[in-house]
Amino acid sequence: MAFDFKKEYKEFYMPARKPSIVTVPKMNYLAVRGGGNPNAENSEYKNSIGLLYSIAFTIKMSYKGAHKIDGYFEFVVPPLEGFWWQDNAAAIDNADKNGFNFVSLIRLPDFVAKNDFDWAVQESTKKKKQDFSKVEFLTYDEGVCVQCMHIGSYDDEPKTIALMHEYISANGYELDINERRYHHEIYLSDPRKCAAEKLKTVVRHPIKKI
Repeated sequence: MAFDFKKEYKEFYMPARKPSIVTVPKMNYLAVRGGGNPNAENSEYKNSIGLLYSIAFTIKMSYKGAHKIDGYFEFVVPPLEGFWWQDNAAAIDNADKNGFNFVSLIRLPDFVAKNDFDWAVQESTKKKKQDFSKVEFLTYDEGVCVQCMHIGSYDDEPKTIALMHEYISANGYELDINERRYHHEIYLSDPRKCAAEKLKTVVRHPIKKI
């Protein structure tokens, strides 16, 4: 059976609907950076998703081809994630979607090295006749965070975030969002196939001890 990160690491992908504190270890990701309204037609954000999944599935299916990855095991492609921020803003303003900056992410299994990533980009470029130069191999150490499962539309996230911030204040922490630590979302539902009020999203914020 293929390794499923969501099931094996529930503390990172399936938190409760009440806030909790978690220490997230260093991980490698496929990443694409961009900006603007993610809902706009042909937005940078929508384009980033296609780029990420093309590379992710090239790596997933690599065992069927000539490129053999050392330590490879079959796996379920992890869920789409995103870091979000707005310039000169301490908190996300959902009303200003044109001001969004993002890094779209898909976690990589630990066996994927930089040379395997480079191969996957070359392979995808050759097969799809498409430019994948925006995709990068990103190593990120997220550290101590507060997180919560949010059920509902993305625009309703402020209610969940308020609970998270109340929780950290009561436990001796403060928010630590800055130019290196971001508002983080992990998407467990496909908005094309799921009603907005049923969307499941892990919302995570970096924190530090007061």
